[in-house]
Amino acid sequence: MRPDDSEAAYDGFADTFAAEAAVSPYNAHYDRPTILPLLGDVRGRHVLDAGCGPGLYLAELVARNAKVTGFDQSTDMVRHARARLGPGITVRRHDLDNPLDWLDDETVDLVLATLVIHYVRDRVAALRELHRVLRPDGRLVLSTSHPTADWLADGGSYFDARHVEETWTGGMLHRYWRQPLERWVAEITEAGFVIERLVEHRPTPAMDRHHPHTYAKLSREPGFIALLLRPVKTST
Repeated sequence: MRPDDSEAAYDGFADTFAAEAAVSPYNAHYDRPTILPLLGDVRGRHVLDAGCGPGLYLAELVARNAKVTGFDQSTDMVRHARARLGPGITVRRHDLDNPLDWLDDETVDLVLATLVIHYVRDRVAALRELHRVLRPDGRLVLSTSHPTADWLADGGSYFDARHVEETWTGGMLHRYWRQPLERWVAEITEAGFVIERLVEHRPTPAMDRHHPHTYAKLSREPGFIALLLRPVKTST
């Protein structure tokens, strides 16, 4: 999941990431415009942002009158999110690889997990924890890098499943899990979810104005994929 288990990958890089994500093509003009509509009307609903980063999605949800809780594995990201949201909003440090032992069963209406699941070592276990805290009529909305995009970037066989390492701007080591779509679906199903909707992101017209080269690329090949998931609750 990260180069050193003693610290989060984004620690030390959160300031740069927070500034870029607010306006970047992949975040501001690609992921957020795709994900937020999938959540539907969030007024009065308890939304858990798993891997909240610098709090950009949390701020959007608060503006839509949702009741929010966020967590992130990076101490620096938690600091940014708290500064952005101010007092009264719960944002805590937590690693999605660990159980959500601070949340009771079936206490969350919606879970948001954007661009985080590919960092998790045991994705089925993490998804099961999110399943546990969701109410029976709840939903999980997640996004991740598109399997085709990972394959094009990494090379080899599309059907490979392995960790990939990239060095981002500023020297951050970005380590993530790549696998074919079939395996993503199998893990989601094993965790107890049904896919209600699958969306392949499309760039917004605003991206064309501000980032024309990225817009041209993402108009012809996929970058991210989003899924709206419904938990299947079994009686015991």
